[in-house]
Amino acid sequence: MILAIPFYGFEAPDRLWLLLIVPVLLVAYIIIVRKRSTQGMRYTNTTILGRVLAKQSQWLRHVIVALSMLSLLALGLAWARPDGIEQVPRERATVVMVMDVSWSMTATDVPPSRLDAAKAAAIEFVNALPAGYNVALVTLAGNPALVLPPTPEHASVVRSIQAMTPQDSTAIGNAIQTALLAIDQAPKGNDGKQAPAVIVMLSDGTNTAGQSPLQIAQDSADREVPIYTIAYGTDNGYVDMDGKREPVPPDKELLAQIAEMTKGETYTADNVGQLKRAYERIHSEVGYEPTRKEITATAAGLSLIFAFVAAAGAVVLGVRFR
Repeated sequence: MILAIPFYGFEAPDRLWLLLIVPVLLVAYIIIVRKRSTQGMRYTNTTILGRVLAKQSQWLRHVIVALSMLSLLALGLAWARPDGIEQVPRERATVVMVMDVSWSMTATDVPPSRLDAAKAAAIEFVNALPAGYNVALVTLAGNPALVLPPTPEHASVVRSIQAMTPQDSTAIGNAIQTALLAIDQAPKGNDGKQAPAVIVMLSDGTNTAGQSPLQIAQDSADREVPIYTIAYGTDNGYVDMDGKREPVPPDKELLAQIAEMTKGETYTADNVGQLKRAYERIHSEVGYEPTRKEITATAAGLSLIFAFVAAAGAVVLGVRFR
């Protein structure tokens, strides 16, 4: 499945010299048109001239020439064998789900609670992943834990998500470190190599324990493991702890920095709908990989279209001069 084919480069860039013909022909055409316009007209009866030469023929000729030039341009590009990047489905990947289970996840600003809504959305995300993907689960709390190492048994991941319960504190850096260790446990393919890995981290609070999140995120960047972050919950969310009402807004800035450092993406979600859409977008990012592909046929097709339209215009122009 091709999502997009942006331009990448050329297989035979030395052939681009053919494109020099286009500006040469264009300059020649402009010179000829200007020379003819400066020449005096020998007709004294403009009424007869108007009947002989249609007014529309001038702009039509320009359009035909422009289309012909575009056809030559596209043909020259096709001869140089252009490359594009297409997004093709990944056959293998390791996805580490890092889910915040700190007490702030018991806030009810996302009904029925942040944790319950997050579980449901995460389960949908896991169920939508291709069967060949290995999925691991890490709990994000004061003492992050690898609940389940990478496994293709997605049903086991779902059961583990359903069993998660609230814990104390939030150690985002340690959770990323645990996720990186989980990636090392992913099984290798038939080629002896591990599949590409990504970390999907949902958090609703500020880092309160453990190592520096940005320092550990740099380790992830060095390993070329992107981290997709979801800043979850509203700024007005709160929990009642020991008789006190504590605000628990998500740290959007920190999560955005982590995603940017690792070349991932960051999303914000303050309701169930936004959370599901965030997971859907992450799924489209994780589920496809860019692959270089020659798109000569596309350039040749454009050349053919321009040529057909130019030919049609030439036919119309010829009919008018009968």
